[in-house]
Amino acid sequence: MDSADRALSELAVNGGPKARRKPWPERGHVGREEKAAVDALFDRTIRTGRMFEYNGEPEEAFCRQFAAFMGGGFADAVNSGTSAVYVALRALEPAPFSEIIVGPITDPGGLMPVPLMNCIPVIPDAAPGSYSPGPEQIEACITPRTSAIVVAHIFGEPADMPGILELARRHNLPVVEDCAQAHGARLDGKLLGTFGDVAAFSTMFGKHFNTGGQGGMVYTPSEDRYWKCRRYSDRGKPFGLAEGRSNVAASMNLNLNDLSSVIGSAQLRKLPGIVERRRSVVRRVSQGISGLTTVRVPRLLPGAEPSYWFWRLEVRTENLTVDKAAYCKALEAEGVLFMPDYGHLPHQQEWYRNRQVFGRPGYPWTAAEYTGDRDRSFPCPNARAAAERCINLTIHESWGDRESQDLVRALTKLDRAYAKGGEGARHSARGG
Repeated sequence: MDSADRALSELAVNGGPKARRKPWPERGHVGREEKAAVDALFDRTIRTGRMFEYNGEPEEAFCRQFAAFMGGGFADAVNSGTSAVYVALRALEPAPFSEIIVGPITDPGGLMPVPLMNCIPVIPDAAPGSYSPGPEQIEACITPRTSAIVVAHIFGEPADMPGILELARRHNLPVVEDCAQAHGARLDGKLLGTFGDVAAFSTMFGKHFNTGGQGGMVYTPSEDRYWKCRRYSDRGKPFGLAEGRSNVAASMNLNLNDLSSVIGSAQLRKLPGIVERRRSVVRRVSQGISGLTTVRVPRLLPGAEPSYWFWRLEVRTENLTVDKAAYCKALEAEGVLFMPDYGHLPHQQEWYRNRQVFGRPGYPWTAAEYTGDRDRSFPCPNARAAAERCINLTIHESWGDRESQDLVRALTKLDRAYAKGGEGARHSARGG
């Protein structure tokens, strides 16, 4: 058996041993600190006979703690990341039937609040090689109807906020940062979420830090905008206004609660360590695969410090003897945890294509008050190319040297077997 056949036979997909033979460790990021905080809250409740609530001292303390983490400003805890985007946009008070620019690759909850506010989402393409739009792509979507820009930092990779802000200021447009996947990420030393006018975070159970099953946070440096956030997250109650006012706007009850807040407070203290350990995993694996020709670490903006909710890798199909589907099948067989693509282009989903937002399909696009192109499509070739070219690896702060080595081993095995001109270049049917 020559080296080419040996490289192919050693792949787990062909019956060879897996690179990772045991389960990957769970995150383990919830521990005694969170339990102690919850126990203390219940002990106080039992002692006093008064049930914990929302907008109580634990929630207020959590909001102050989060604002301090961001370097000052104001924070309002809400019940989900989607609610955080909704509240952030409501606080900007965009005109009905105006257009709001939202990046192409995001969770559906990052886009759905726009039509729910009777505004029209407009989708720029991503910057080449990225999941996020840059200033050039956003500028191509600006019209006299544009009222705001929403920028999502997907997987904790910073978008070009200095360039986007310069563009936004030139057009007098407010910017919402969707940081649902970007807790603790930085650009040029500055935390994401502190660039724009207001930021939205998710604190659901799977994020870098969490408040339990679901949760979110709205952050802004502006006290005036903060009070608007408070009103729009709680049925228009007159927070920050003179006594004697009644509810001043129609909105939803999107509050968090004290129980979730004490969990969040304990979790937030762990966030810097969680982010740094994830970065450490990426550094180790990046070094280990630096000589491979079949995968490549995407180029990020200068000064970018991602927080890696997932870790994006480019599969260099031009250097492979198999297609991406076969590569992914082999990688999965090695025991690696990943998503073959991040297919969250919500403007291509059924609800968007059918304009199904309210009981009458088509609204708000079909409203007489909207003067733009009701049938405009957004093909987004750069975003589609990036999603198709990349795989998205699961990494956790609980991983150590062994996990990093196993991931390097898996990627190296595939490189030896499938790289053009490599040991497995003479690909056989059994390797495909």
